[in-house]
Amino acid sequence: MTNKNLLVELFVEELPPKALRKLGDAFAGVLAEQLKAQGLAPADAVVTAYASPRRLAAHVAGVAARAADKAVSQKLMPVSVGLDAQGQPTPALLKRLAGLGADASAVAGLRRAPDGKAEALFFDSVQAGVELAAGLQKALDEAIAKLPIPKVMTYQLETDCELPGWSSVKFVRPAHGLVALHGADVVPVKALGLSAGRDTHGHRFEAATDPVRIADADAYAATLARDGAVIASFDERKAEIARQLAAAADRVGGGCRPIEDEALLDEVTALVERPNVLVCQFEEEFLAVPQECLILTMKANQKYFPLLDAQGRLTNKFLVVSNIAPQDASAVVQGNERVVRPRLADAKFFFDQDRKKTLESRVEGLSKVVYHNKLGSQGERVERVRAIARAIGQQLGGDVLAHSADTAARLAKTDLLTDMVGEFPELQGIMGGYYARHDGLSEDIAFAIEDHYKPRFAGDELPRSPTGLVVALADKLETLVGMFGIGNLPTGDKDPFALRRHALGVIRMLVEKDLPLELTALLSVAVPAFGDKISDATPALAEFIYDRLAGSLREQGASAQEVDAVLALRPQRLADVAQRLQAVRAFAALPEAPALAAANKRIGNILKKSEGEGAAVNTALFVEAAEKDLHAAMQAIVPSADAKFAAGDYTGSLQALAALRGPVDAFFDGVMVNADDAALKANRLGLLQSLHEAMNRVADLSRLAA
Repeated sequence: MTNKNLLVELFVEELPPKALRKLGDAFAGVLAEQLKAQGLAPADAVVTAYASPRRLAAHVAGVAARAADKAVSQKLMPVSVGLDAQGQPTPALLKRLAGLGADASAVAGLRRAPDGKAEALFFDSVQAGVELAAGLQKALDEAIAKLPIPKVMTYQLETDCELPGWSSVKFVRPAHGLVALHGADVVPVKALGLSAGRDTHGHRFEAATDPVRIADADAYAATLARDGAVIASFDERKAEIARQLAAAADRVGGGCRPIEDEALLDEVTALVERPNVLVCQFEEEFLAVPQECLILTMKANQKYFPLLDAQGRLTNKFLVVSNIAPQDASAVVQGNERVVRPRLADAKFFFDQDRKKTLESRVEGLSKVVYHNKLGSQGERVERVRAIARAIGQQLGGDVLAHSADTAARLAKTDLLTDMVGEFPELQGIMGGYYARHDGLSEDIAFAIEDHYKPRFAGDELPRSPTGLVVALADKLETLVGMFGIGNLPTGDKDPFALRRHALGVIRMLVEKDLPLELTALLSVAVPAFGDKISDATPALAEFIYDRLAGSLREQGASAQEVDAVLALRPQRLADVAQRLQAVRAFAALPEAPALAAANKRIGNILKKSEGEGAAVNTALFVEAAEKDLHAAMQAIVPSADAKFAAGDYTGSLQALAALRGPVDAFFDGVMVNADDAALKANRLGLLQSLHEAMNRVADLSRLAA
């Protein structure tokens, strides 16, 4: 049986750049998975995905021309059903055999074996291995069907038959070529109305030959690079672009570096087949415009890489990744410089026009901007954010912070009415900061306006000032409380108001800034600002936030058991959670931990079943030595553990309680809690209640029990 490497390529019109990498990985992944499932490729076969603007391809190592035959054993039916009293086949058995392509002559060869309940009949046969052509056809059909296509196109293809005509084909883009090579041999498969061959096409303008003939599967990438002027591998093309960007920045000098943007690099990689990085420039007068505006228009509209100097400031030079490499690139450079100039001129015009009106003068206009049909206008929203910000500011910094937070909250949304933000919504907040400085407002207010959307994404920095922190908290709480209050909750992967991100933002600010705010009280502060527009959904929102916190902690490496133990108590100060987790982790490492966790779980179950039967502990009612000893141990240990808890030494508090293991074990070994004497039972339940409360101040230790 011959094993050779396999190459399959679909040659198509330009694929959607933002989806290219995913399409390439999916095509290669499903194709290889199907070949492995049919026994045509080994389970550890090396799979290489290729993806360029006009092709999806996969190289799979060690593919067989024909899969190995395999023994198949099929259970037919119980012996008592398949054979009569004389051992002859019943009609049911004969019918089943016929369905498998066998007849009565196969009865003698049937195998008898127990199936767990009774003896059954089994039909053993050898299944012929699939031929590569048939197996690859199935794999190719499956790979095409499972492509994560963002939007399907329907196009017409001339039929390949004696009668002329056209057929409709649906795919991400019109396909024009199919290559399928097993070693040097063409595999006769079809897809999207195309028959496989060994010819493909290279670069539109710079290919040395057309078509490009692929001699064998292993020559694919090298042949395309040599004859087609195409780097077929997405990763290799991306690495080459990154290398050229760095080299071009070095040539410019002055410590310049291209802006780092992984998404932009991926998108540009998906736009070119033969990258050639060129240095361009624009007039220095445009640098008077905030650099965020210039950077955004160059990246978003033109796919350029702006150059920053050693201090991170924008220069008037930028890098273009061209798809052609002429000997004289001056025309390409001049063309890109000519294209970018109107974009930058627009940004400068917007900036100049916006500064003719103050942010204060725009406040009234927010009342005409709809926020949500159930929650009113942006103007109404601003008033709610102001009220929440004043309340939080008062708690954290008194009148001074409350006043500055109120001022910033009143102006924070006004840049939504500016031309610049109208053109580039991504700049909301950022432009507000620039315009606030132009209006003569303090840096504190400007920073707060700029930062009140932070954190915008995972890993983003938090607001820089207390004022910004308060306004950011108020803004996110207004969104969360409002949306939960009208029942507009995230479902599955849909979260149009980014409530999950807002919740994580609130968590990060409370935790990383160590704010002395209790979660339930904080949520309750926001509710009155809505009046009768919402229902109070504070409990559901609190659970949502704890759920986000649990997920975040697990992502950071905490075990699910530890997180569950800490969050089961619903700690109100989220800033304490990390210390509680550390304490639980240290406690779990103690030799006493498993026994105490198990005892704690047992105590919890006892108290649940005997709810309301406990009483204040009366030492005069103690009968057994073990209950006296447990009470005495608690009197000696619990005050110290409580003192450490109050001081924030959660680790010390739990470790102090570890000394209770011996008395607790002795109690359960020698004391019957559910005594016949009601007073005795109530007293013992009261003792366990006191113990339960003492042991579960840091975390619910029963959650640590196996």
